[in-house]
Amino acid sequence: MLILGSTCLTMVVYIASINSMFIILPTVGRDLTINPASLQWIVTAYALTSGCFLLLFGRLADIFGRKLIFLSGCIWFIGFTLGCGFSRTGLELIIMRALTGIGGAAMIPACLGILAHTFPPSHARTIAFSTFQAAAPCGGVLGTVVGGVVTQFASVSWRALFYVLAGVASLVLAGAIICFPNDRVDKSADKRVDWLGAFLITAGLVLLLFCLGEGEIAPQQWGTPYIIALLILSVVLIAAFIGWEHYVETRLTFPPLMKLDLFARGKWKFSAILLISFLVNGAFISWQYWATQYYQNYWLVTPTYTVLFFLPMFFVGFTLLILVVFGCTMTSLASLLFAVIDPNAMYWAFGFPAAILDVVGADIIMSGGSLVCSHLALPEEQSLAGGLFNTVTQIGISFATTISTIVYDRVVRSRSAADGVLLDQYASNAPPDALLQGYRSAQWTNFAFAIFGALVGTIVLRGIGRIGGKHTDHDKQNEQATSGPA
Repeated sequence: MLILGSTCLTMVVYIASINSMFIILPTVGRDLTINPASLQWIVTAYALTSGCFLLLFGRLADIFGRKLIFLSGCIWFIGFTLGCGFSRTGLELIIMRALTGIGGAAMIPACLGILAHTFPPSHARTIAFSTFQAAAPCGGVLGTVVGGVVTQFASVSWRALFYVLAGVASLVLAGAIICFPNDRVDKSADKRVDWLGAFLITAGLVLLLFCLGEGEIAPQQWGTPYIIALLILSVVLIAAFIGWEHYVETRLTFPPLMKLDLFARGKWKFSAILLISFLVNGAFISWQYWATQYYQNYWLVTPTYTVLFFLPMFFVGFTLLILVVFGCTMTSLASLLFAVIDPNAMYWAFGFPAAILDVVGADIIMSGGSLVCSHLALPEEQSLAGGLFNTVTQIGISFATTISTIVYDRVVRSRSAADGVLLDQYASNAPPDALLQGYRSAQWTNFAFAIFGALVGTIVLRGIGRIGGKHTDHDKQNEQATSGPA
């Protein structure tokens, strides 16, 4: 139970470091004079590095020991979280957030590997993984409440949030030192690391998401030469990673960073869960981002009131197919409500039901998805599988927030021009009607992400049944046989 408690507290801090940003963004933007189109980088920089490095740290945790990787990542996380609090410019804060994400990338796959090792395939594992993922709403509550309160009442405003997060992370570090079992690394195991593969996929994903985030605000937007060059390079690097991993697996003796056949496990259900998590969690986080902008910049409410508006989502929170499709649909409805929102209506008409619906899909996908990935992965792949699942989730957050930001920016500029308003550098003089149309368009984008996730679940996850009973070696062999030899 102590191990489970420590891993759950880790998830609380990890999610709090994401959710708390939404509440403080408008204040940070005004304090550090950050372009609204660049403001999303405070969220996406953390998700980007966290997502891009999860795969590497998942592999390192399986090879060199999960406790070692966890403790190293936790110390790193604490240091750069404090650095965020001392940032003097928007660029400094974004860089510190990106570096903080690397620490999170080391902690989460190590936790998943420790849980998988502690709880063998059984109903106990189901409970453990579900409890671990259920800690996410707790992190959401902590981050949202603390972020809103300290931003409005602390003398150092939003900076106090990072000091609180660093303090809670220090408790996580102490708990891990005491509670996590010492690493028992198999000395006969191949400890060689596919560093080239790690470089290719990390660099490729970082460049891709950087281009998506900067393409709209570059000097010549998407026609800017460096955006075009980096976008092409990112695609080449990702393609090279796939080719290299296939070459390593079939021609060389050391293990690849990631076995490509992992995606085909369970008749491609592993890939389906990854895609659904990418779409739904992206829509989930992006909804929070734009709902915060709407409340604080359009309704002009305080951070504390914004906290109250979000609280219902944290208190909501058969077969896996039914749950996944149901969850995707509920998350899509939250975005739909804000896409058609009436600004003159009371909070209870649109904001309250959206706050409840939005969290349903994300919680179901995180709990069920991580369990499916663990179920389909071999014992020596547990941290890697957990890292891959969370990699796709974090990249989905960056992708959805970035795409919705592009849509928002285009709509606001187009509507402002139609109204005869010449926007300043930071679009701070955009008319209210243009802002409203931008917020609505961003939420339509989130709705499309989530509803596509429901469609994927309906088509691909048929027959998956119940996950969580005792898992025999014979079952594992049957699952791997669906994709050929491992």
